[in-house]
Amino acid sequence: MRIRATVAAVTGALALSALAVPAAQAAEPKVPADIAAASEVVHADSGRSAFVGAVDGAPMALNATFSSVKVNNGKNIAVGTTNVVKVPVSFTLTHGKEVNIHAADFFAGVELYRGASFEDSVFFFDSNDATCTDSSATVASCKATVEIDPFALLNEDAGSWKAAAFAVAFNGEDPENPNLDNVGVAVQDPTNSFKLQRYSKLTVNASPEPVKKGKTITVTGKLSRANWDDNKYHGYTNQSVKLQYRKKSSSTYTTVKTIKSNSTGELKTTVTASADGYFRYSFAGTTTTPAVNATGDFVDVQ
Repeated sequence: MRIRATVAAVTGALALSALAVPAAQAAEPKVPADIAAASEVVHADSGRSAFVGAVDGAPMALNATFSSVKVNNGKNIAVGTTNVVKVPVSFTLTHGKEVNIHAADFFAGVELYRGASFEDSVFFFDSNDATCTDSSATVASCKATVEIDPFALLNEDAGSWKAAAFAVAFNGEDPENPNLDNVGVAVQDPTNSFKLQRYSKLTVNASPEPVKKGKTITVTGKLSRANWDDNKYHGYTNQSVKLQYRKKSSSTYTTVKTIKSNSTGELKTTVTASADGYFRYSFAGTTTTPAVNATGDFVDVQ
């Protein structure tokens, strides 16, 4: 079981907490430095913050609420084996007139997490500090980005995730060593739910090409997906995959048959050649793996 840890390149109390993280957790996600102190504050009540026992007081309620929170434009998030995925997040922030959201020590963002709740999460990624544009004296539209590094993930992280929005006003307190009694915090949880998925690939090859009408066409391929434990792609085994076909003159694929991937993710079946057209494999996806279609392979039937 992974232990939650916040690793950030900061000083003071946060630096001490980073030094205390075991080497085995070196691949834990990094909270962006510009929002690290705010992240520690919002988790102070969970008992897992570096501020617990190190600073005085408890945060007070901040007069701020969140609405219209969007994560990745409402789509699930697929992550491969090497590239950092930059996930756009946005929200509307409504606040009291006494709250200066443009103060240098005010922070707002979105946390993506796996677990029962924001305060009881198993694993997480925080956005950078959001950029907010006023639409009135008390309402602002805010945007930020969450960066998901596949090297921080394990296969167990694939599946259902949630999002929470948060804001912190330090109100003049030192972010590295604040008196929490003077710090305002607002959290809305959950704001969204989505799937974090292991990126999938699907190939197809129909042969021979060309082929005489009435002869047998052999269609092979492979279904694979990202393995976050070793950052390689492996065959996705025992999965139902559709073989689809469209005539050269058509733009619509129809399903010919459904087969299953073997123990290495390989696919193989045969059909009878009838007319020029394209063959492809199509995978509907699972909770942990997104749907994917292979690029159609053209067969010239003579």
